[in-house]
Amino acid sequence: MKKIFFTLFVATVFVKTTSAQTFYSSIVDSNKVTILNGIVSKAELESNKAFANWYPANQNAYQPTPDVLKAVQAAKDKYQFVVFGGTWCEDTQFILPRFFKLQTLSGVDDKRVSFFAVDRSKKVEGNISSAFGITNVPTIIVMKDGKEVGRVVEYGKTGKWDVELAALLQ
Repeated sequence: MKKIFFTLFVATVFVKTTSAQTFYSSIVDSNKVTILNGIVSKAELESNKAFANWYPANQNAYQPTPDVLKAVQAAKDKYQFVVFGGTWCEDTQFILPRFFKLQTLSGVDDKRVSFFAVDRSKKVEGNISSAFGITNVPTIIVMKDGKEVGRVVEYGKTGKWDVELAALLQ
């Protein structure tokens, strides 16, 4: 039953992320920080002027190692990625643009990545973050055939989130 739930859930998420509709809300908190909540596309993050002070700089500063890039390229058609992060979170602001650059450089199709923006309590509309047991962000979950293969939480256990992600794909 759990496998059926995850398969249906992941299928629903990927259908929603490929449509043109907006599936997130946006607020500006008392600190003047834009907080998105819901399903957000990579294109929205890249073009949102509220994120111009951190998204481009962190994306441009990242260059994956050849080993990491090769591992992700080899796995690009085998896995899906469910990513949780907060636009208010410094760790997400650092890692997420780099993750999306790695995705682009390795040729992983946008349809294979679902990004859920969470609020400061790490909740997302529809209780999706609770279903996945999200306690820290960013969290990158690797899925295959509707099952979780593994996850990298924040910077990972070694501080090298991309190396740990590549290891999950091998």
